[in-house]
Amino acid sequence: MTVPTLAVFKLASCDGCQLTLLDCEDELLTLAGKVRIAHFLEASSAVTPGPYDLALVEGSVTTPADAERVREIRAQSRHLVTIGACATAGGIQALRNFADVEEFTRAVYARPDYIDTLATSTPVSDHVDVDFELRGCPIDRTQLLEVITAYLAGRKPDIPDHSVCFACKRRGTVCVTVAHGTPCLGPVTHAGCGAICPAYGRGCYGCFGPSGSPNLRALIPLLHRDGMDDRAVERLLRTFNAAAFDKVGKEVRS
Repeated sequence: MTVPTLAVFKLASCDGCQLTLLDCEDELLTLAGKVRIAHFLEASSAVTPGPYDLALVEGSVTTPADAERVREIRAQSRHLVTIGACATAGGIQALRNFADVEEFTRAVYARPDYIDTLATSTPVSDHVDVDFELRGCPIDRTQLLEVITAYLAGRKPDIPDHSVCFACKRRGTVCVTVAHGTPCLGPVTHAGCGAICPAYGRGCYGCFGPSGSPNLRALIPLLHRDGMDDRAVERLLRTFNAAAFDKVGKEVRS
C-alpha cells in the first residue's frame, strides 16, 4: 500500500501556522505513522522531491519568486491547501496594497535597488487553483487536523463558515456589543478561534477573516453607534485580513 505524502511550504509569513502543526505534538506523531512527510523545513532539513498527495502552503505572494514558486508547488501537488491569513487573504503585509510600496522600500532599505518585490501582497488563490483555504492568524490546530485527516480519507473537510457570533452562543458568552457597547467584528468574522476575545470581554478583531456571508452594511452603523468614526472602522478592518475585508467593503459600496 502506497503511503500518502505530505509537504509543507512557506512563502511570505511569520511561520506561526507551521508552528501550529508542530504544536499538535501527540497528534503529529500519530499522523506521521499515516503519511510520509516529504517536505517540511520547519521540522526537518530532509526533503523528498514531489509529486505530493497533499501540500500545505503558508504565506502570501509578495515577490515574483513567490509567484513562480507557488505555480511549481501547484504542479507537484494532488491537493493544495492554503493555511492562515497570509495564504488565504494576503496577511498583515497586504497593508502595502493601500500605499506606495516603492515609497516604503526607499524609507526602509539603504539600497532599495536590491529589493525585488511586488506592489501588492496577495493570497495564493489569486495565482493558482486552491483546493481548500484554512483561515486564521494563526490557524486552529483542531481545524488543521480535520483538514489533513479529511484529505487522507478522501472526503471534504468539515469546517464551518459561520460567524464568531455562533461560537459565542455555543460557549455561553454574553455579547460584548449588546451588553457593553464594545465594537466587535464577530458578526462578520469566520469562526474557528473559539470566540476567545469576546470570552474575555474584548471585541473580535477579525483574525479569521470574513465569514461566509458577512453583512458589513449592517455592522458599520453599529460600530459608529459604539463610538467609532470612519477612520477607526477602517483601522479595525485593516489588520490580519485587510485585503479580504476591503474586498467585502467594495462590494458593499458598489
